[in-house]
Order: sequence, then structure tokens, then C-alpha cells
Amino acid sequence: MRIMSAPHYTEPRDAIAQDWAVFLAAALPEAAWLPLPNLGQGRIRAYCKTWGVNRLILTGGDDIGTTPLRDETEHALLSWADETDLPVLGVCRGMQLMALHAGCPLIPKPGHAGTRHPISGRISKEVNSFHANTLRTCPAGFSVLASAPDGTIEAMQSTRKPWEAWMWHPEREPAPFDPADKSRIRQLFL
Repeated sequence: MRIMSAPHYTEPRDAIAQDWAVFLAAALPEAAWLPLPNLGQGRIRAYCKTWGVNRLILTGGDDIGTTPLRDETEHALLSWADETDLPVLGVCRGMQLMALHAGCPLIPKPGHAGTRHPISGRISKEVNSFHANTLRTCPAGFSVLASAPDGTIEAMQSTRKPWEAWMWHPEREPAPFDPADKSRIRQLFL
């Protein structure tokens, strides 16, 4: 989750957009979900095991490097997911973190924040775009599912694991949400 500060308090807070609850209720109505706090590498696995976490979504928000505890927590989650073959969906920042975790550097990408654009490939449609960074190339062990007209990778899928990643935010689309996004998350998680 995004790390935020509350006005007049010095304690950091973990937060997630309420849109996620609405999207997940529409896409996976039979599933229970739990926001994961930023506990760091030493504690997040035990927390997930205690609560029986069996799927993982790495959401957007905050550029990588802005909140080191979140970066550490999510890298630990990806290592755990890799070891246990846990299905993972990375969204925007989540896709960027998956790429970094696989050894692929990020590069700045002007013109992709706060806009919409088409994508094409195995996924073709118009998507929202809120990212300032992108993947330099497709990481080893992944294949490209979609690209923007300027060549930016907009979706990828692991060739070895049940992992998929999208640069767009499915939860920010108007309800009833994109049927293709709902179908893809169901295929990944069910």
C-alpha cells in the first residue's frame, strides 16, 4: 500500500484507494481480500502466512524509491510469491517493481502521466496512464502483452509463473469496469 502522512501526526500510514474494493467486488465477488501493511522484509512473510494470503496484487502509487519500506516489503512479497508460485498482478508501480525485481531497469517516460492512449498486442484497447517511469526493455522471463504507440511496454506476463502486470489502473475506470480487465484478473487468480 501507499505510505502517507496524516496532517498533524508524525506517524506514517498505509493507504489504498477505495476504488480497489469496488473493482475487486466486481471482478472477484467470491474472493476475500486483505490490504497488506508495509512491514518490511523481516515480517511480511509471517503476516501473509498467518492470514492465509494466496494471491497478490501490487498496486500503484508512489514512484519506486520514494518510500523505501514499501519497496522492501514488496520485493520481499515478490520473492515469497516466486518461491511459492503465488499468482501476482502488478498494476502500474507494481509492474515497474516486478521489472526491477527481475533485473530490468526503469527509465523516465514523459507524457504518460494523467492521460489516455491506445495499446496494442495481445491486449488491444484504450487505457488510462499515470506513470512517469517505464521499463527499459522486457525483463527476462516475461513476454510483452501490449505496447503503446511509442513502444512503451504497457502489459507483460511471466513465461514461468502465474504473474501478469499492467501499466493502467483497472480500478480507476468507471464501473461496471472493463470486462476484459475483469476477465484477465479472474483467469489469473481463479
